[in-house]
Amino acid sequence: MIKVTQTGIADLVVIEPIVHGDHRGWFMETYSEQDLKEHGIHTAFVQDNHSYSAQKNTLRGLHFQTNPKAQTKLIRCVRGIIIDTVVDLRKHSKTYKKWFSIELSAENKKQLYIPKGFAHGFLTVTDDVEVQYKVDEFYSKENDRSIRYDDPEIGIDWGIENPILSEKDLSAPLLKDSDADF
Repeated sequence: MIKVTQTGIADLVVIEPIVHGDHRGWFMETYSEQDLKEHGIHTAFVQDNHSYSAQKNTLRGLHFQTNPKAQTKLIRCVRGIIIDTVVDLRKHSKTYKKWFSIELSAENKKQLYIPKGFAHGFLTVTDDVEVQYKVDEFYSKENDRSIRYDDPEIGIDWGIENPILSEKDLSAPLLKDSDADF
């Protein structure tokens, strides 16, 4: 069983698994196709990814894949804490260019379901962070894209001045200069 909460952006939802605990510890289902279908989510995931960030204030993103290899993602943090952030890149959406952030942590066990048409990134709040996520489309180098984490047109408040970034993220284009077309 899961609890699904709407975010205010169409199709973007927070998923909270039911955790069963006792004096020994706890157990939870991290993924159930049946539970998702009961909430109207019909996604066939094909790949699991796992990332590790050694330092606090590491920012990964904003990443996405273009059509026809766009990806739906189911994100969870299994060690440490992140601020997970997405931007709606669907041009015909009422929330186009709006962003949403949520704290995901090993402790709160929340997950974020991100449909196709969103850019995704996260900022580590602690050292030694591990993030796992499912995708419904395999990685495609030809379709791999990113946009600037600090794009003024989007205006995400990351809460820090100088995040730790990869070369890819440092050289990412602004949204207006990208070929994002959802």
